Amino acid sequence: MNHNGLYSSISIILPAKNESACVGPLLAKIRALYPEAELIVVDDGSTDETPRIAEAAGARVISHPYSLGNGAAIKSGARAARGEVLVFLDADGQHDPADIPRLLAPLTQGYDMVVGARQRGSQANWGRGLANTFYNAFASLMTGHRIQDLTSGFRAVRTQRFRQFLYLLPNGFSYPSTITMAFFRSGYPVAYVPIHAGRRQGRASHINPLRDGVRFLLILMKVATLYSPLKVFFPVSALLFVTGLGYYLYTFATMHKFTNMSLLLFTAALVVFMMGLVSEQITALSYREGDR
Repeated sequence: MNHNGLYSSISIILPAKNESACVGPLLAKIRALYPEAELIVVDDGSTDETPRIAEAAGARVISHPYSLGNGAAIKSGARAARGEVLVFLDADGQHDPADIPRLLAPLTQGYDMVVGARQRGSQANWGRGLANTFYNAFASLMTGHRIQDLTSGFRAVRTQRFRQFLYLLPNGFSYPSTITMAFFRSGYPVAYVPIHAGRRQGRASHINPLRDGVRFLLILMKVATLYSPLKVFFPVSALLFVTGLGYYLYTFATMHKFTNMSLLLFTAALVVFMMGLVSEQITALSYREGDR
């Protein structure tokens, strides 16, 4: 560690795709603030001058031959990094490099990952802000810990811990939620630091209701299955059982019958509960694999 108590061996990783408009000034600012840090830009199949500009700015450039996804870029950067601490931030100018020391400080206090929690007014639009609020509430319910920003891509993490879960990370855009739930599941402490994220300086972000609605549901399912599937399956099973019992009592009182519908509801409750148990065991095995 240096005299400020922060890690001296830091790798700053920026996944980038067609960010030629802003990657040069951003890298110059990072280099001015952290001249000794390893600076890695993972070019995810850009068709513009992003890799050339990044290399001219002094970054180590890792190029994908075609776009593999944001999560794939994160994994490529993490595998190639030499630092004991990884710092991830977007290459579109949303994140302020001056906030990096605030992310690093809690690592010296025993935390394994520190996330930049975007404050009110930092979301791209009200729809995305509402979705992120729901993500945070659902993930907090699942883990029993207050999760302030499940999907923030601005974070600092111990390299050794992060690499344990590379096999779990998707190639798409839900890597932040995946790594957050993996850390909570494994008992690694996570801290949150409030930040303000600016607007994109590069390509405009377009929201597609169908695509992003499906993504919303997939992230929620991933959160549930990554942390504790039984916490989702058991309430559904209990609801089916109580409904079946209530319907049976009604039909018995009025017709003195045990109907097929009651049997179907009881069977469904049992099947859902058993699926939850199996999913819980698979999840436990997945994390035992990561501890090796």
